[in-house]
Amino acid sequence: MKLSVRRAPHPGMVAALLFASAALHHVAAAPPAPIPATGGGTATVLEINGAIGPATSRYIVHGLEAAQRAGSRVVVLEMDTPGGLDSAMRDIIRAILASPVPVVGYVSPPGARAASAGTYILYACHVAAMAPATNLGAATPVPIGGEPEPGSVPMPGGGTHPAEKPDTGSGGGDQGKAKPAAGKTPEPAAPEGEPDNIPRSAMERKVVNDAVAYIRGLAELRGRNADWAEQAVRGAASLPASAALQQKVIDLIARDVPDLLAHLDGREVHIDNRTEKLATHDLTMVRVKPDWRTQLLAVITNPTVAYGLMVIGIWGLLLEGYNPGAVLPGVAGSICLLIALFAFQILSVNYAGLALVVVGTAMIIAEFFFPTYGSLGIGGIIAFVVGSLILFDTDIPGLGVARPLIAAIATVGALMVAFIVYMATRAMRHPVATGTQGMIGASAEVVADFTGKGKVRYGGELWNARSDRPLHAGDAARIVKVEGLTLWVEPQ
Repeated sequence: MKLSVRRAPHPGMVAALLFASAALHHVAAAPPAPIPATGGGTATVLEINGAIGPATSRYIVHGLEAAQRAGSRVVVLEMDTPGGLDSAMRDIIRAILASPVPVVGYVSPPGARAASAGTYILYACHVAAMAPATNLGAATPVPIGGEPEPGSVPMPGGGTHPAEKPDTGSGGGDQGKAKPAAGKTPEPAAPEGEPDNIPRSAMERKVVNDAVAYIRGLAELRGRNADWAEQAVRGAASLPASAALQQKVIDLIARDVPDLLAHLDGREVHIDNRTEKLATHDLTMVRVKPDWRTQLLAVITNPTVAYGLMVIGIWGLLLEGYNPGAVLPGVAGSICLLIALFAFQILSVNYAGLALVVVGTAMIIAEFFFPTYGSLGIGGIIAFVVGSLILFDTDIPGLGVARPLIAAIATVGALMVAFIVYMATRAMRHPVATGTQGMIGASAEVVADFTGKGKVRYGGELWNARSDRPLHAGDAARIVKVEGLTLWVEPQ
């Protein structure tokens, strides 16, 4: 398929691209709104609610910086999360470890959890607390989509190397027993006393051991139960709040944030090389919500939204290429594709899947211009669906493309291909309407009586005619054969 561009880009398209680029840069770089200062001191409350992604890490990192600038005495990090991306989790942990303001991790409200990446973050906080009827754990690193595929390079804490696979979720879960391939010697059984679901491949063992060292380092830094932390990574262990307190995984249990601040008063925490005594009995609680920039970032980095923007962008640019001068498809497609690529840069997508989506869409559109009776269209639909499924191959809630959206777009493409095939098949059944073949069966008017040779009028022209049967002037004759400039006719 060859695309031709016959004119320079429309000035409106260029301006739209520049505006979108500047707006996205502003979204990624602008700090959150300042925290209002109060006379008696403040306790800044930040929230992690849902899957941990790029927008979450930006909100927490900038929230900690704002709390430091405002002179907050303590930062309370309320958590209710099933896990999230490894890169976002590590950004948050680095910000907590570098914060000069004490950070209190608090799993709340009752019924909440700090699973997977949330467990690592809770271990990194200066003080770890939970509300009643909450739980934490299940921190086994798993690649996006569950079991790692051969050749994948998962990252500790859940993830794969960005050069090889998409970013990973730290979503906890059992790894399951690895089954040896046919013809290969199975890995040795797990040593006695270790969880039976320890990964069997060398790469999986390497990843889990690295994740264990990471969380044990956090546990030793904060003086918490490092052995249970290792169990949470190796065996996806989980604990309710009461058991976590008994096993010294957390420091205290509190009903709500005011109760938490009451328990924190007088507690000593270690920050860098100094010990600081918390004074929280007279603090004013300030909840910092994500600003509009963070909310916008959360929207455009939602995999389903980014996927939809990418599809709109590809279709818009292809339609503009086939119809130069339409302007609207090009402008809308450029802006949508630019925003989608910005989101993909943050999410670290599988670029093989991205290429399949682009090629599949191009093949479906090419079916309009080069009818191949479905071969291009069917191949395009297959490439599009496969690429869409592996583009964000994740089981983490909130970090995957909605399958109904993929099915809907694929169904629309299939209906378009089916319509094109139907029209092409229908056209094949029609008689040829041009050239001498189009004259066969047509009607001509006899000019004068004749038998054998004579004259007929066809298409406003006089033609030599031959007939084995007598014809009379004004009769209609049917053309049965064309020989040069002579028409063979017969009475109708």
